[in-house]
Amino acid sequence: MQREDTKIQTSPDIKVPLAMRALRRSNIRKKIAEYLFDISPSYSYTSEIAYHVKTTPSNVIGAIRGMESRYKQDESLISLEIVEMKNSGKDIKLYGITNFGREIIESMRTRR
Repeated sequence: MQREDTKIQTSPDIKVPLAMRALRRSNIRKKIAEYLFDISPSYSYTSEIAYHVKTTPSNVIGAIRGMESRYKQDESLISLEIVEMKNSGKDIKLYGITNFGREIIESMRTRR
């Protein structure tokens, strides 16, 4: 039964609306995803993302990875598979948009 629940959550019919809702509910999440979309296929690090979306690095980390009550783990950009993380060297985490994230941002931009 556990496996079926996992399959349901990862199906496109469920994943797309959840991702769209999370981006609509958080301006920071949306700005981060759009910034990473704009610089793709390049990756960026926390403080650079924060600078470009005009917020603090802790807000960026919360939006990308989740942080207690303010940014729910299940609505984080990584959990929603919109953003992926790469480790580069000594404790440097780089973030980039996934193919799924690109599709979501493109569809949001065409709906404007």
